[in-house]
Amino acid sequence: MRVRALALVAAAVVASGCGGKSKAQTAPPLSVDVTKATQQDIATYMNLDGQVAPFLDATLASTQSGTLAGVYVNQGDVVTKGQLLAKIDDSQLRAQLAANEATVAQSQSKVQGSMIQAPISSQTYNTTLSQAEARLSSDQAALRNAALVNKSDQTLMAQGYVSQTAAEQARATYVAAQQQIATDESAIAAAKAGMGQTAVDQATIAQNRATLQQAEANVQLLQTQIAQSSIVAPFDGVVTQRLLDPGAYAGPNQAVVRVSQLNPVYVNANVPDENLQYTRNGTPVSFTTPSIPGRTFHGTIYSVNAVPTTGTLSYRAQIRQPNPDNQLRGGMLVTVTIRKELHKNAIVVPRAAVFTSDQGSNVYTVEGDKAKSIPVQIGLQTDTLTEVRGAGLTPGTVVITTRPDALQDGSLVAVGTAPPAKAQP
Repeated sequence: MRVRALALVAAAVVASGCGGKSKAQTAPPLSVDVTKATQQDIATYMNLDGQVAPFLDATLASTQSGTLAGVYVNQGDVVTKGQLLAKIDDSQLRAQLAANEATVAQSQSKVQGSMIQAPISSQTYNTTLSQAEARLSSDQAALRNAALVNKSDQTLMAQGYVSQTAAEQARATYVAAQQQIATDESAIAAAKAGMGQTAVDQATIAQNRATLQQAEANVQLLQTQIAQSSIVAPFDGVVTQRLLDPGAYAGPNQAVVRVSQLNPVYVNANVPDENLQYTRNGTPVSFTTPSIPGRTFHGTIYSVNAVPTTGTLSYRAQIRQPNPDNQLRGGMLVTVTIRKELHKNAIVVPRAAVFTSDQGSNVYTVEGDKAKSIPVQIGLQTDTLTEVRGAGLTPGTVVITTRPDALQDGSLVAVGTAPPAKAQP
């Protein structure tokens, strides 16, 4: 009995010692925060620095030089296409125009006079030639008759039938007829020479017309120069600079005013080469500017340049943005946000819930009072969220978001709380 009692005591002591050691070695549970995995859309974005630029922008000058007679707008004025903005003194040009207009009138008179006179002269030349030719024809007939009479009288005088006086008279008539023929031929030659004057008259008309055309060209030139002395708005817009005042001398092409069109405006941003695939015509974008806090603008890409900006591997993208309230002004700095990738209905957890090591990525869930490791594949990531895929990972799965260094698969945990993953806007 005593041996049995001692054995029981010894067993009790051993049992007591073993129980005390197990209790001393049991670690306390690790305090962790948890949240639930959610199913939502997740996207990645890129932010680009950009700048607002006028849709149209023109610094206006005149090709004429002279004193500014007036500048009729000030900075900030709204102007319409065709509105007179400034004027160079054109009094000297107008005086030259009046003189050249008088020259045009004089040249027109000369052209009209020469055109009227030319047919009259031509008719006179024709009539004179016709008359001379008619006289020649008549005188040639008279010459033939006089020659016949002269020959007959000379024969009859030799036979004694005609007196010497009659024969001499016939001879004189024949000689006179010959002289008349010579006179008629001279008249015809003179008439034909007069006909040559017609070409001279036509040349005079052509010369007068050339003088008229030159005078009209001078008038047109002066009218153009006078028109160029007026500086007008080339489009609807706002005066963004007034560079000269009335009385100042404006040289050729010297800037006087600047007009910008700010509705719509361009927003220019440089897209890095590696992100060019996400940027094309029609891509939705949003942008903000510190100049207008609290407001986000939305638009689409209007164009992407086909060549990079000089010295870079960035391509200029343009947004054509309506600006009816003129809040956007040229030169404003903006931040343009463009979505790169989108995954719909993804399983999403906070980035802090994903633990990565040399063996891969995993998340910890809680089963009972113990942590359980689940290997996952990582998808899209934002600043706060991560898309994960893994066996047993579903919407609503509890995941640990804070991991003590001692946390391992199967560790005892004491669960706290953490805010759930927020859906992206």
